[in-house]
Order: sequence, then structure tokens, then C-alpha cells
Amino acid sequence: MTTTTPNAVRNGLPRGIWVLGFVSMLMDISSEMIHALLPIYLVTVLGASTLTVGFIEGIAEATASITKIFSGALSDWLGRRKLLAALGYGLAALTKPLFPLAPSVEWLVAARFVDRVGKGIRGAPRDALIADIAPVGLRGASFGLRQSLDTIGAFVGPLAAIGLMWWTADNFTAVFWVAVLPAFLSFGLIAFAVSEPDPDPSREPAKNPLNLAAMRRLGAVYWRVVAVGIVFTLARFSEAFLILRAQNIGLHAMWVPAVLVLMNIVYALSAYPAGVLSDRINRTGLLALGLVFLAGADLALALLPNLSGLALGVALWGLHMGLTQGLLSALVADAAPPSLRGTAFGYFNLFTGLALLAASVIAGALWDAYGPAGTFLAGLGFALLALLGLLAVGNGLATEDK
Repeated sequence: MTTTTPNAVRNGLPRGIWVLGFVSMLMDISSEMIHALLPIYLVTVLGASTLTVGFIEGIAEATASITKIFSGALSDWLGRRKLLAALGYGLAALTKPLFPLAPSVEWLVAARFVDRVGKGIRGAPRDALIADIAPVGLRGASFGLRQSLDTIGAFVGPLAAIGLMWWTADNFTAVFWVAVLPAFLSFGLIAFAVSEPDPDPSREPAKNPLNLAAMRRLGAVYWRVVAVGIVFTLARFSEAFLILRAQNIGLHAMWVPAVLVLMNIVYALSAYPAGVLSDRINRTGLLALGLVFLAGADLALALLPNLSGLALGVALWGLHMGLTQGLLSALVADAAPPSLRGTAFGYFNLFTGLALLAASVIAGALWDAYGPAGTFLAGLGFALLALLGLLAVGNGLATEDK
């Protein structure tokens, strides 16, 4: 097991890791300015049901995840990552104007779909590029830093949405238009400020990364990581339901984005330290702790229908995200062969995305049938099952060259 010191973490992270973090941050500012308001806009302005919101969120994320498998495999076949990552960020930027222009639910579904295609194209090649750039002993720190910067964007975006909703007297369309600018800045940064490392001359690009032989080459440890990721995702449905819970307890539309602000502040503050810590100790223990926090979040959101309960649940949800999301990416990078990293991230995101589709649709149906408490109590049950499964796996997620 490789260990690091704080000085190594501070001085050893390559410039490319920081730049990719800021690329993610700018795109998340844009996306979260829209997504912090989109569920309320769908329900209150366009008259959609919560089941429709769950379906849209699930389809959107599943689309991104399905796209990731092909873009990840293509990056392995080409032996290059940056071109596909930049293409994905560019497509996402081009689709942002569709949100203020959409006149109906169907148009918003189309806009969300195309936007997530862009996310799918960039996701696996970007994560594989981070794994290629990051020193072996600093993978947890590298993914944690990118996740923290990405999550800073995820709370700056809702804060900007709150301010603009106040300034424009709840003009959703105006907020959506402002969100276009940081998306194009993100694309410009990856296009002109990220340098891809020269390919290792001893590494041959994968000839067919999607065949059965390549799947077997990924190894048993990798597929255990995928299984853990699927169960984690079933326990953690879309954050759109946190926004709907805020509306349900009576929070004004202008202040609803504060839910994502709080969640993402906690997420951003915890993701990088969790990544650094995971480079020194077993990652599985931190993942288990993250599930404990998710169970606590579901319990608070189900049983405390007031502002204090909402704040507690959202903060615990953010802590869960900080302790798990970067670590799962680091585990994928640990387990996957270098020539198949893009494919590895693609498969991981494909299966977890399909799990998110199922989780979000189930959550929406439970909300319509039994209300918010039913949705979050079901999430509590999945979280406890996931914790039991993770404890059963134990050290089966570890690799020798972590």
C-alpha cells in the first residue's frame, strides 16, 4: 500500500489535475444554476408530476452513463482522452441555451437528454485522463481534489440561482440564460489549458475494449467495485428529491436552491480530505462510514418535516457524497489495467447510471403513492442493505498497488 504525506499531497498533484478540476467546477456552476430550479419549474410552472421528475432525472443520468461506456472504450482504442473529453464539454455548452428556450415538458426532456449525452461523452475519458496524470500514491487525493472543485461549482451555481431569482423576481428563464456563460468558459479551459501526457510507448491501445476478453481482463476486484457502486446508487436516488422535500415543507421557491448549496458545501469540504485519507488507509472503511451518514440523512428527511430536519438531512447527504464518490473513482483507477481505464470507467458509469434510473423512478412512484416519508424510508432500507453488503465484501476491493 502506497502512503503519502501532507507535503507530498500539496506539492505532488500535477497541474493538469487542478485544471480539470476547474473545468468541472465551471460546468457544474452552469448545470446547477439550472438543475437547482428545474424540478420546481417542472412541477409549478409546467405542471409535471413528481413521478415525471423522477423519470426525467433517471433517464437523464442513465443516458449519460450509457454514453460513457462507448466514449471510455473509444478513448482506450484511440489511446487518447482529451479530444473526447473536450467534445463532451463542448456539446454540453451548446445545449445550455435549450433550457430557457424550451416551451414544454417535452422540450425540457430533450434538452436534458442532449445535455447528458455531453456529460456521457466527457465523463469516462476525463476520469481516465485523471488516472493517467495522477501519481499512483496520490490517486485518492487527485480524484478527491477534482470532486471538491466540481462540488464548489455545485454550490456556487445554486447560490447564483438564489441571487438571480431575487434580482429578477423569480424569472426562471433569465436565470437559465445566465447559466450559459460558465458552460462556454469550461469548454474553453479544457480546449486550451489541458495538456494530455504522451502515451506510454510500451502500452498498446486496446483493439476491442468492449469484447468479453477485455471484460475478463478488468479482473474480479474491478467487478466487485462495480457491484458496490450499483448498490450505493440504488440507496442514493436523485438530489431532485431533496429539492422537492424543501418545497414540501414550505420553503419559498427563491430559497429552494439553498438545499443544494448546503449539501455541496459539505460535499466539497469533505471530498478532498477523504481522498487524501484514503491514500493512507483502507478505502472500504470510509465507504462504510459514508453509508452510515446516508442512512442518517434518510431518517432525518423522513421523520423530521421541518427546516431543522431538512438541514440535518441535507448536510448528512453531502457528507455521504464526500466520503464515497471520489473514493469509488479511485477504486476503479486502482483496479483497472492502464490500457482499459476508459472502458473501466465507462462500464462503472453505465451500470451505476442504470441503477440511478431505477432508484429515481422508484423514488418518484413512492413519493406519489406514500409521500416524502415513504421515499426516504425506502432509501434508508437500501442504505442499510448496501452497508451489510459492503461489510461482507470487506477487503475484497483492495489491490496490491493502491
